[in-house]
Amino acid sequence: MAADVRLGVVEEGSDDARLEELALLLRQELLALDVRSVEPYREGEAPDGTRGGLAAIAGVLTVSVQPGLQAIGAVVGVVRDWLRRSGGGRTVKLTIDGDVIELSGASTDVQQQLVDAFVRKHAAAGQ
Repeated sequence: MAADVRLGVVEEGSDDARLEELALLLRQELLALDVRSVEPYREGEAPDGTRGGLAAIAGVLTVSVQPGLQAIGAVVGVVRDWLRRSGGGRTVKLTIDGDVIELSGASTDVQQQLVDAFVRKHAAAGQ
C-alpha cells in the first residue's frame, strides 16, 4: 500500500508557467528518492482539444511513497532543503489525507516541531 503526498509550490507573484517550472525542478530532486512516482497532480476535466482526461494543476505534484516515517520524512527533507536553497519567497504546501502543512525556507524550532508531528502522524497511519 502506498501513501500519496501532494506538494503545491507557491511563489508570490508567479504565474502558472513559473509554478510549473518550479514544480519540475522540485520533481527532479524528489525522483532521486526511493519513491514509486512523482507526477503532476491532475484534477477535473482537461481543456477541450487536449489529449489528457484530467487537467494538471500548475505547481502541484503527487508523490507516491511507501507509508512510514522514513519515506515521508525523506520527502519532507528534500522539500525543506530545496526551499532553503531557493533564497526565500517560496513555500510548499504538503497534503496527506486532507491534512495540510505549509513549509518555508525558515528553519525555526517551532516549524521543525510541527513538521515532526505531521510526519509522525502520517507515518503511523500507514502502518
